[in-house]
Amino acid sequence: MNTATNENETSQLLSNTLRYLFIFLIWMKYFIDNQIWDIESGKQIQCFDGHSSYANFAEFSPNGNVIVSCSQDETIRLWDVQTQKEVMRIEDEGTVWHINFSPDGKYIVSGSSDNIIRVWDIEFGKEIKKLVGHLNGVGSVYFSSDGQMIASSSYDETIGLWNAKTGERLKQLTGHTASVRCAKFSPNDRFIVSCSADNTIRIWSVRSGKELKILKGHSDIVTDAQYFPDGQTIVSCSLDKTIRLWDTKSGCTTQILVGHYRWISRIDISSDSNTIVSSSHDKTIRIWR
Repeated sequence: MNTATNENETSQLLSNTLRYLFIFLIWMKYFIDNQIWDIESGKQIQCFDGHSSYANFAEFSPNGNVIVSCSQDETIRLWDVQTQKEVMRIEDEGTVWHINFSPDGKYIVSGSSDNIIRVWDIEFGKEIKKLVGHLNGVGSVYFSSDGQMIASSSYDETIGLWNAKTGERLKQLTGHTASVRCAKFSPNDRFIVSCSADNTIRIWSVRSGKELKILKGHSDIVTDAQYFPDGQTIVSCSLDKTIRLWDTKSGCTTQILVGHYRWISRIDISSDSNTIVSSSHDKTIRIWR
């Protein structure tokens, strides 16, 4: 067996996977369909049409075979990537603002305008947990990398840390002075990064629930923030039309990316940390390297 040939084939497979699966069009606000774009050519290669109102978020399953989307039509929908057909529809009880697959791909967590977080078994499309505690709509929900915890952000200005199995709220993180737009775990699950309409980004200890740092620099609402895979850098985007990179130790801005001419809604980072993708209300998706 030719080792060099196998390595080339593997490299090509990984390249193709990154080209087509990385750019899942992170934020679909103001679109009713979900779209997949080729990262190299910039062309739309697939479109998933079915929601009857704005699609708020969409993401790939861990194995890349399924896309889940949520909408203001109060549904969560699962789509087969190859056939582009809807394979499951889940009815919620309010606008579904955000969804996230569990690391094993067996469950979905959703956050809705009715203030409730729900965990769904996607094999049967049934709700298996209801997490109650927020006093306003839930804007983001994310599993930890081991699937044991869920972090949520809410318009009630708080962040929730939950036991994914029992549904128990482990901690309530307070400090933001306006709605919290997102809260995500660090790669090692030791920290949470959050961003808010108070124009700040904050870093929290998962273990103690204490606020560790406040990152200031954006001049308007911070709509998204997340760690780079190495955990040493945070990237954020804002209504101020900029993307900022931050050093997690110093809390200082290390780089500002300018290009969008309307506010930026979502960002994501490739697994090799070499590419950032952003989506904006200027109707563009931009790739930064």
